[in-house]
Amino acid sequence: MAKDDPKTLVSTDWLAAHMRDPDLRILDGSYYLPDAGRDAKAEYEKAHIPGARFFDIDDVADSRSDLPHMAPPVEKFMSRMRAMGVGDGHQVVVYDGAGLFSAARVWWLFKLMGHSDVAVLDGGFPKWVAEGRAVEDMAPLIRDRHMTVRRQAHLVRDVTQVSAASKLRDHEIIDARSAGRFRGEDPEPRPGMRAGHIPGSKNVHYASLLNDDQTMKSPQDTRAIFEAAGVDLSKPAITTCGSGVTAAILSLAMARMGKDDFSLYDGSWSEWGMFPTVPVSTGDT
Repeated sequence: MAKDDPKTLVSTDWLAAHMRDPDLRILDGSYYLPDAGRDAKAEYEKAHIPGARFFDIDDVADSRSDLPHMAPPVEKFMSRMRAMGVGDGHQVVVYDGAGLFSAARVWWLFKLMGHSDVAVLDGGFPKWVAEGRAVEDMAPLIRDRHMTVRRQAHLVRDVTQVSAASKLRDHEIIDARSAGRFRGEDPEPRPGMRAGHIPGSKNVHYASLLNDDQTMKSPQDTRAIFEAAGVDLSKPAITTCGSGVTAAILSLAMARMGKDDFSLYDGSWSEWGMFPTVPVSTGDT
């Protein structure tokens, strides 16, 4: 059992013990791919951890971009968090309905905005419910709270920066998608998208970092998984995936391992796979 860390990952026991803390804010950051056939907002309204607010990844996003749920401008993040009653001095805990999936993306977004007191609930809502803990269907009472944002630009990368890193091989680019998509053997979910991966990237499927109950494996085990995939952990890392959601699970795992020189390629394959001028590799290398 890994120790609780309110800056990365906390257990259901930790959350249950801190439920009454006045400065705790719980967010339901559930998000599902269209083929999952699940409605995150409807599920939240039916049952959520007491006091939780719904964090909509597709809404707290850059609406000017045609790429899915790109990181929002600072002003939009601030106004959305104020409306949710989340701000300075709050300890944030994010969970999702899959166990550990999209909550890591919300965690990364808070880190990007300079808010360090944020953790993912290990095992998420399924583990909470399986343990017979309280849920409710009421909307929480919300009071405005100001949030100071200091955007941490080093935590995010764009296509130009990733292209340079791919050429120079001075970063480890780590792809969280399945092996079939990484190799270019499985079809991409979006039409017109090329199959394969960023040249020079390594493949660590996000699911390999999780136990059967969707809790994260120990830092020792996740380190071994990265190393087995050929990742040189002494280099700075760039995580990537299909649309910047599961890449954050890799980032979270690295943060728990004590590695802090990582960034996330926000456009991920949704951008690279559609970008006509960047190269694509297939197979294992």
